[in-house]
Amino acid sequence: MDTNIYPMPNGMHAIANHLLDLRPDSEIDQHLLHPAPVTDEKNVWFFWHSGFTNMHPYTQRNIRAWHRRFSSHGWAIRVMDRVPSSPLNIANFLDIADSSTFPRAFVDGTIGGDYAPQHTSDLVRWPLLLKYGGVYADVGLMQIGDLDRMWSETVANPASPFDVLSYNCGGVEERSLANYFLASSRDNPLFARCHRLFLELWAADGGKVSTEGMHSSPLLQGVPLMGQTLSFEENGKTYGPEEVSRMLTDYITQGQVMSMVMGLIDEEGCWDGPRYCAEKIYAIEYMVGSQLINEMTAWDGSKAFRLMSLSLPRDGEAESAEQEQARDIVEACLQKSFGFKLAHGMILRVLGETLGSLWRKHDGSDNVPGTYAHWLRHGTIFWNQDGIPPRMDFQVIKPFKRGPLLREK
Repeated sequence: MDTNIYPMPNGMHAIANHLLDLRPDSEIDQHLLHPAPVTDEKNVWFFWHSGFTNMHPYTQRNIRAWHRRFSSHGWAIRVMDRVPSSPLNIANFLDIADSSTFPRAFVDGTIGGDYAPQHTSDLVRWPLLLKYGGVYADVGLMQIGDLDRMWSETVANPASPFDVLSYNCGGVEERSLANYFLASSRDNPLFARCHRLFLELWAADGGKVSTEGMHSSPLLQGVPLMGQTLSFEENGKTYGPEEVSRMLTDYITQGQVMSMVMGLIDEEGCWDGPRYCAEKIYAIEYMVGSQLINEMTAWDGSKAFRLMSLSLPRDGEAESAEQEQARDIVEACLQKSFGFKLAHGMILRVLGETLGSLWRKHDGSDNVPGTYAHWLRHGTIFWNQDGIPPRMDFQVIKPFKRGPLLREK
């Protein structure tokens, strides 16, 4: 396969072909659908409730890229599901009847609300990492940086102090890990406490069937709500910042839980979250690290889609202003970002169409040879960055809470 069809940005190098799985998509898919047993912690876990074959094509391409690039380094890529006959049914990997693993609504299949599939996937992330270790990623995450090197130099390195890899959504003083990329060894103490708190929230009021209202739980008191400056209009109704903040926080309750545990000092439970963060978490700044296309287009999904759909100039053609902007975006992502998270879910209500939602609507538009989107996809398979992204310099911050994890203030 010709790996020189696009210019490789500075700070990158080509991956040797023998380190890539370049078989046809159909053969890759068969491998993904029939995974080998878990043998170590080099697992990349995904979840799609109806299985890999029913995923949108652009997210299938994301998954194949993870496999093509990292399987030769020993990484097993698995898309968990809830399809009864599937070998990747989550019940084949975790005890779905265990109340210390899943809430009743998951066991009964009664999770409801507008975002039931997303919240179902939230509930499998920590159990998979706690039992098996590895990486949990959303199917909408395009991997750009060198995951294997990052893992080998941090979590898998006995000389490294770092136990957890993720993105941090905000500045160095904020504690807001992105649940779309979480990595750790088995039985991680941060994620174990997060999971216990998450289950407690789901068990409230006799058992929840959605995350609605969880932002107001006394167990999360002290953690700032999310998105406090956003508003939007829908069907003639205006949703102001306070309402949007509550809605977003409920939608991403899992993130709120992580923030609480990272900001908790629980002497009875032998836990100092602020110190753990400062010493044990390798957090990547999320905007450059995983949202750069959005930042460079001011979160204008239609603009991002238009730019990424452009064809590169042919030999002898002058580069237009939009082509120059598209080139800047692709080069910046490939050089600086560890990944790119395609946004979906509730963010569509708040910000409108995103690059991910438009790739979903326009099937195949992310994979047209000669376009900037295809250049980006090409780079995520065939090239590697020369280095790894820097860690945010977390310091010990004032705790959100002092006291037992599952007790109100």
